[in-house]
Amino acid sequence: MTHHRGTARDGTQRLCAAWRVALLAGLVGMAACAGPLPAVQWLHLPAQAPGPVLPPAAASGSAAMAVQLVGAVGLPGHLDRSALLVPQGAASLQPLGTTRWAEPLRDAVPRLLRADLALRLGAPVWASPLPPGVPPPLQLRIELQALDVAPSLRSVRLQARWTLADPQAAREPGIFEAQFDTPAAGSDADALAQAHRQALWTLSAQVAASVVGWR
Repeated sequence: MTHHRGTARDGTQRLCAAWRVALLAGLVGMAACAGPLPAVQWLHLPAQAPGPVLPPAAASGSAAMAVQLVGAVGLPGHLDRSALLVPQGAASLQPLGTTRWAEPLRDAVPRLLRADLALRLGAPVWASPLPPGVPPPLQLRIELQALDVAPSLRSVRLQARWTLADPQAAREPGIFEAQFDTPAAGSDADALAQAHRQALWTLSAQVAASVVGWR
């Protein structure tokens, strides 16, 4: 009886070992067929202005034209992703291959808008809070309602709303809106990233014009 139990146990162990070998071989084969994963293409929005820097829009002195960008620049939730999203169908989005933003748009957009506005106005554009000793300048709040790739993959649509307010509350706040399409040089990820940057540069021109006109 002992001999039979040992034989059965040995057979079970051999069967389990054979299953393990077959499973390992299958996994190795699947990995070989899959091949290496595609490399990630990292995108960034260049710091330099994408267009000619004209003389500042301000004509009454840089101190008078200084503004403060109050709070965070509002962004739609779907832009708070590392992937570059493109349309798929009427209401769907999908990542464009393995492209990823190297810097979150929630960080890149306000930083670039501040730099672009400073160039346009020829005056400081402060973040919050103000440095000690700086008198309260004109207060600016910006919300992007869209910064989206078009279904054609050949342009980027920007839709924004912003307000200007006197810190002394001497007048009613000004409310402004803009919506425009920025053509892309191609449908590849690099061209679309450049179109994003150009769209922010164009927005800075419209915001600067509103600052000059509202004062």
